[in-house]
Amino acid sequence: MTTSNLFATRPEAEVTLQAERLSLGYPQAAIIEALSLRIPPGQVTAIVGPNGCGKSTLLAGLSRLHKPTAGAVLLNGKAIGSLPSKQVARQLALLPQDASAPDGLTVSELIRFGRQPHQSLLRQWSTEDQAIVEEALRVADLQALAERPLESMSGGQRQRAWIAMAVAQQTPLLLLDEPTSALDLGHQIEVFELIRDLAAAGKTVVMVVHDLSSACRYADHLVAMKAGRIVVEGAPADVVTPELVEQLYEVRCTLMRDPLSGTPIIAGISRR
Repeated sequence: MTTSNLFATRPEAEVTLQAERLSLGYPQAAIIEALSLRIPPGQVTAIVGPNGCGKSTLLAGLSRLHKPTAGAVLLNGKAIGSLPSKQVARQLALLPQDASAPDGLTVSELIRFGRQPHQSLLRQWSTEDQAIVEEALRVADLQALAERPLESMSGGQRQRAWIAMAVAQQTPLLLLDEPTSALDLGHQIEVFELIRDLAAAGKTVVMVVHDLSSACRYADHLVAMKAGRIVVEGAPADVVTPELVEQLYEVRCTLMRDPLSGTPIIAGISRR
């Protein structure tokens, strides 16, 4: 899959996103406390770590779905919670892990929802909107399924439809919570390559990734978390070590290098 210039991010549209001493949780339990993070613009950032470490909670906080108990998330230097919803939606698109849609909704109808932040009383549906929907269908390889109801599709096909909707929102910042979790290996690679293409077009992508080797291969920047805090962050080749893998997942491993990308591959895994 390749993207077109319909999805290229204009230089003036670049956004900055950061957390300043961010705390997230519930009355009965704190999940993240005093976490600070700056998302590198124009790059792919992967958030990794064991189940329950706070990866998805952090993504929800960055997208303002989860209100902080302390600290702040700043979008272009302003507290994201203070900004109008439509303004945020024009700059940030979120694909949650548990996305759901009404029964009977078709793939093309779902993707059209991605254009809502760009609509107003003075700007109704246009030929440009339709072209963007059709291009999102193409990059997600869903043209033949455009009129299929979502509930009649496989989990992998539905996931690609949701990704296409987020792409059609045409924001400079894209947050994805485990975007390949329901996909087979071939479609995982297609989605990750699409993500790389979007970053090459100038978008900033933040994704929660379950598989560490895939995160190393497709991300420019890695954020490793455990127990609600950042253990280390940086370029995957610089920060991923057997010691880090053991600290995160309580397993021993051998690190190899991908012969094509040169990025770390986790091999020889065993319980410590």
